[in-house]
Amino acid sequence: MYKSFLKFLENKSRICIIQAENPDGDSLGSAIALDYLIENYKTAKGEKIELSLYCPVDIPKYLRYFSDWSRVENEFDWKADGYIIVDTAAEILLSKIFEDSAKRNKLETKPVFVLDHHETEDDLSFPHEKLIEPLPACCSLIYKIIKEENLPLEENTAKNLIYGILSDTLGLTSASVTPETFRSIADLLEKGNLEISELEEARREFMKKSPRILDYKADLIKRIEYSLDGSLATIHIPWEDIAEYSDEYNPNVLILEEMRLVEGVKVAVAIKTYPDGKLTGKIRTSVPIADKIAGFYGGGGHLYAAGFRTYDISYDDAVKDLVSIVPNLIAEAESAESEK
Repeated sequence: MYKSFLKFLENKSRICIIQAENPDGDSLGSAIALDYLIENYKTAKGEKIELSLYCPVDIPKYLRYFSDWSRVENEFDWKADGYIIVDTAAEILLSKIFEDSAKRNKLETKPVFVLDHHETEDDLSFPHEKLIEPLPACCSLIYKIIKEENLPLEENTAKNLIYGILSDTLGLTSASVTPETFRSIADLLEKGNLEISELEEARREFMKKSPRILDYKADLIKRIEYSLDGSLATIHIPWEDIAEYSDEYNPNVLILEEMRLVEGVKVAVAIKTYPDGKLTGKIRTSVPIADKIAGFYGGGGHLYAAGFRTYDISYDDAVKDLVSIVPNLIAEAESAESEK
């Protein structure tokens, strides 16, 4: 099933691994793990390979518990003879790349392979091969490729896959987690000769918040707005907040789980607004409708966690849309559940 990926690697001596412009723990873990995996695979075959990791934005500080985060560059690799896109098949999440006609041309004329785990439909408008499976994380997909194709798995690959899976599943607590997810973590720990306590200690060290960020979190909590008898929680994160705090700590990460865990809240949405008219939303829900909410704005994701990006709409208008569409989606989901 996964031999198409190995076929893609054939006859290539230089590959660039691309993350979208909203890097997270899963995309970063996927990119770094693939770097080690492909290098080891090619070396075992007696072949040489040059690899580069590209992201159009800087890796935020709260993700720098990944020891190889600094290998990710802002400089696009123009000389690559193949490109791998990880953790997205949505063109809007690669808009910073496609805004540059030269970069778009590269992706349109060179071989591209997409690895993704989101249930959102692939809308990339250029030729590409792909492996897309609805799994807890993109790192879960890479693990499956390794397992099914009996690829070499060493400590660095295993460590980054574990970090990516833990990041995208909120520490193995999200609704997408299955028994197979736990088995994959156990296998990665064993084969990578790793200790989960040591990995978690490193992660927690970098996840620590400064007093300034903790004060900001307190301010965010006070700014949460509730609608629909408390079942919808929303918060506005304006550009000023993004510019001041996001490099140190992503405001979405600070507040979304707090919002979702408020008694009575079924849908939590953090909305960022930008000077160019862009608006982005991160959604967490306790009913399986997050992907449908995101789809209303042209976005997508998972049943309980999703996101979207749109333009020329205000925060207030976005909230009005949510107030309009959420009740029916909740009712439909709860009705379907009761019929089971």
